[in-house]
Amino acid sequence: MIKFAIKGGEAERTAADASAQEQHIAPVPRISIQTFCETAETAASMQAAGEDRRMAKAHLKIQMGGITAAIEAYRASATPNVVMIETEGRGDALLSGLDSLAEVCDAGTRVVVIGRLNDIVLYREMVRRGVSDYLIAPVEPLDLIRAVSGLFHAADAKPVGRTLAVVGAKGGVGASTVAHNVAWAIARDVGLDAVVADLDLPFGTAGLDFNQDPPQGIADAVMSPDRIDTAFVDRLLSKCTDHLSLLAAPATLDKVYDFGVEAFDSIYDVLRSTVPCIVLDVPHVWTGWAKRTLIAADDILIVAAPDLANLRNIKNLVDLLRSARPNDNRPQYCLNQVGVPKRPEIKPADFAKALELEPMAAIPFEPQVFGTAANNGQMIAEVSSGHRTAEIFRQLAQTLTGRAETKRVRGGNLLTPLIEKLKRRQA
Repeated sequence: MIKFAIKGGEAERTAADASAQEQHIAPVPRISIQTFCETAETAASMQAAGEDRRMAKAHLKIQMGGITAAIEAYRASATPNVVMIETEGRGDALLSGLDSLAEVCDAGTRVVVIGRLNDIVLYREMVRRGVSDYLIAPVEPLDLIRAVSGLFHAADAKPVGRTLAVVGAKGGVGASTVAHNVAWAIARDVGLDAVVADLDLPFGTAGLDFNQDPPQGIADAVMSPDRIDTAFVDRLLSKCTDHLSLLAAPATLDKVYDFGVEAFDSIYDVLRSTVPCIVLDVPHVWTGWAKRTLIAADDILIVAAPDLANLRNIKNLVDLLRSARPNDNRPQYCLNQVGVPKRPEIKPADFAKALELEPMAAIPFEPQVFGTAANNGQMIAEVSSGHRTAEIFRQLAQTLTGRAETKRVRGGNLLTPLIEKLKRRQA
């Protein structure tokens, strides 16, 4: 009797579907995965997949020997949640090996096979026997992660819960202001439901910036990990606009906020399952949970002022995050408070040359509009919807959510593209 858990699906995917899945692969839940490889190349891909941020909760064990080793291993031990088998077998030999494996597998175990035959008839036979997925070698780390993630998330479900972590390269560079204005633009201009999570519990300013003073917030969730579920987190959210909610920080000093590395994981999991866009306002600290938050985010925006210390800190952050997130997009950065009178500054071009990456935007120093917005508990676009800085935040929101082509905004001069277009027409 076959014991594999059957998971149906189409053998072929369109290019559009594959592209969409690559854009967003849901994190793998807290499961155990055992792999049995036959080649060093597949074992190396497995190892790289296990080090990816999306696999942080999973326990992965890699062994050699293929399907034969798997059968022997499970004769005397229980099977894990997922078994991944690499096989160079063909036709009847492969199916016979799967039949033998089924005899020692627990009913709830899901099996993924990695083979070398691109054969729809063989695929259908494996599905009939209860194989959950079939991958054609050679496989890349993202192929493996996508396959495991797909076992626990509906293939036709719309991707939800992309997280954008915004952090300052240095204290006082205005990262929170950028995070809040970008989140507001995502909700109003892009039209996505979004949540701002203020992670600076003792000194967070999100409540002030959105003119909110909720009695509960993110501290209640962190301090009550056993109570965290969708209904509980929903009660903690403060509504700012029709599409924007706030998970506010208490901003009080009556207690010390020392957290473990995984303190915010449950909150992120709940938000991911219910909200399309989560903007994480990450304070300028370097703790276990802060590092974990940045590594686990889908997208990262570093905010910096145009000076040497910020340049150094951006480089250190980008280097670490690229190393920890080899299968993700490179962290982005923007410059803020550009053009302070009489202050020597490093030019955006010099930042780009040192980092080998252009800034997403250069936000000009505008003390009048920023000060008015801060004191009134408003966003820049609420103070002056046509202001050039409001347009920068709109462009950042569109680019970071994938709703527009990337546009680099330098020096806040938004008229340059229009002028160039008019010149081309006249020519």
